[in-house]
Amino acid sequence: MAGKVPIGVLVSGSGSNLQSIIDCIEAGSLDAEIRIVISNEPDAYALQRAARHHISAVVIRHVDYAGRQEFEEQIIKTLKEYGVELVIMAGFMRILGPAILKAFPMRIMNIHPALLPAFPGLHVQEKAVNYGVKFSGCTVHFADDGVDSGPIIIQAVVPVNDSDSAEDLAGRILKEEHKVYPKAIQLYAEGRLVIQGRKVFIMHGSPIVGAMHNPPLSE
Repeated sequence: MAGKVPIGVLVSGSGSNLQSIIDCIEAGSLDAEIRIVISNEPDAYALQRAARHHISAVVIRHVDYAGRQEFEEQIIKTLKEYGVELVIMAGFMRILGPAILKAFPMRIMNIHPALLPAFPGLHVQEKAVNYGVKFSGCTVHFADDGVDSGPIIIQAVVPVNDSDSAEDLAGRILKEEHKVYPKAIQLYAEGRLVIQGRKVFIMHGSPIVGAMHNPPLSE
């Protein structure tokens, strides 16, 4: 895939993942161009991030529409007006319906703060801590018609310590989100993602060797 992939970013909140994408684009490590940022919340701090970097942004409030289909049709219209090829959900707190999934089939990415398929949905760091897992992390995946159930592109793993609160774990995971989301977009920009069924194959990738243990086996 030649050139910079045109992306649209859907946001609802602070936009820290939006910022990581912007930073990678400006550093030259991500071959993408943010054509439009769309927020369903007019007070989202992500809109200020877009403004600081002279990126076009619009507010499309879900409460202004009779239902999800009308809301999504306006989002689709806006994305297409700006020539968006790949849609990036970056803290967008709305479940996507059939209309937008059909308009951008396997061209919508989402990031989730858990190692899917474990802990889909909300409050996942708290669930991970309470369950007693030894590892957690984050997952970038293509959106489908389920909840956090689409084909997985990339994951990052972090340890869960005995003393961790949900907030401790969330902060550790967020640092990895800022690394893997731009990487997933870059893999798409390079044309290296091949979807077969529910598997995403990375063309020309290197196999991972070794394992991690928590607690370490040497203890």
